[in-house]
Amino acid sequence: MATAAVEASALEQARQRREVRVRHLRTLAVIAVGGALGSCARYAAGSLWPTDKAAFPWTTLGVNAVGCLIIGVFLVVITEVFTAHPLLRPFFGTGVLGGFTTFSTYCVDIERLVRADRAGAALAYLAVTVVVALAAAKIGMVATRRILVTRGP
Repeated sequence: MATAAVEASALEQARQRREVRVRHLRTLAVIAVGGALGSCARYAAGSLWPTDKAAFPWTTLGVNAVGCLIIGVFLVVITEVFTAHPLLRPFFGTGVLGGFTTFSTYCVDIERLVRADRAGAALAYLAVTVVVALAAAKIGMVATRRILVTRGP
């Protein structure tokens, strides 16, 4: 009898491990799909508004600001307004918006400006991007809360 209980316990543990793996794979899959969509949107923005290598990277700054504004709105909506599907946050927040915002390009843009002997512009861009990104996220959160309060339950 004791052996049967141990075997049942081992089977249950194996089943639980499989379920965890499937959940993780599902999450990774939705992040990948969202990231591909967000990256395509970012690429489209860069194609529509290209920036010369020595010019101030307004497009990257704009994309990052818009993405941070949207994440501010999104997080308020899914945490304070309704209960979201468990895969919505990884899909949209991590995937789409993670692929859309482009802080790696931000770093490359800083390096390009420095190499083009525009260290002042690089330093300004370094600081402005952080301030604008944080402000955009805060504006998105505050504006969303205000809209929700004025609309009522």
